[in-house]
Amino acid sequence: MKLLRVGTAGSERPALLDAEGILRDLSGVVPDIDGALLADDAALGRVRAAAESGELPVLDADGLRVGPPLARIGKIVCIGLNYHDHARETGAEPPAEPVIFFKAADTVVGPDDTVLLPRGSVKTDWEVELAVVIGRTARYLESHEEALARVAGYAVAHDVSEREFQIERGGTWDKGKNCETFNPLGPWLVTADEVSDPQGLSLKLWVNGELKQDGTTAEQIFSVAEVVRYVSQFMTLYPGDVINTGTPAGVALGQPEPKPYLRAGDVVELEIGGLGRQRQEFKPA
Repeated sequence: MKLLRVGTAGSERPALLDAEGILRDLSGVVPDIDGALLADDAALGRVRAAAESGELPVLDADGLRVGPPLARIGKIVCIGLNYHDHARETGAEPPAEPVIFFKAADTVVGPDDTVLLPRGSVKTDWEVELAVVIGRTARYLESHEEALARVAGYAVAHDVSEREFQIERGGTWDKGKNCETFNPLGPWLVTADEVSDPQGLSLKLWVNGELKQDGTTAEQIFSVAEVVRYVSQFMTLYPGDVINTGTPAGVALGQPEPKPYLRAGDVVELEIGGLGRQRQEFKPA
């Protein structure tokens, strides 16, 4: 299923994109799309049955904002330097173990919402990423099979980053990762049963119409299953938690000088095969 949330920011309602690409209202079936829903097999069964019935009310998509596909996100765990080609372009050694950092849940906005350039920013960068949405509590997992069984679905994430804040201002990466609006998510939460192989997804990103990133999750150093298994050794993952799994080559940081960091007025578009497309205009904070 392709689950999403539509409406003005803070007042989104649950919806579903059916097999014919028709937007349908789910608000009469479930109150929202969140961790509680993803952990409730009976509720998900009602959603699936309603979708298959073809009787859900149709929504007029014209002019209707698409919000983040997941409400009440618990935590966003991010994996750095997780693509062989991205490590090469930045001159970094591939890590021996996954690099973990966090983004606050309040960085999440809709897939087409405006992204704000932080005040004083000179090195805001783009990163298309596969987001993994947890649907079952995960702790101390032992196998990749157990890990994938905890995944409710997948989404497109834009891990916007301010590289000066991240790398040159001391401390951890978090200052460059948690600026307002720095995690557009969506448009859809695609349930795991529709993604036969999370290591076979194409990722693309354009800046002002120019293709910058053109990669595949096959380039990941640590697979989706390994990332979920590994993270569960250090923290408990709960339904509604999100893992951003890293970005392929093509970011501004990896380009020759002068690096083409984002400026006000730039438009970034990104997509992952089968998971949908985003578009954001960048404006000053």
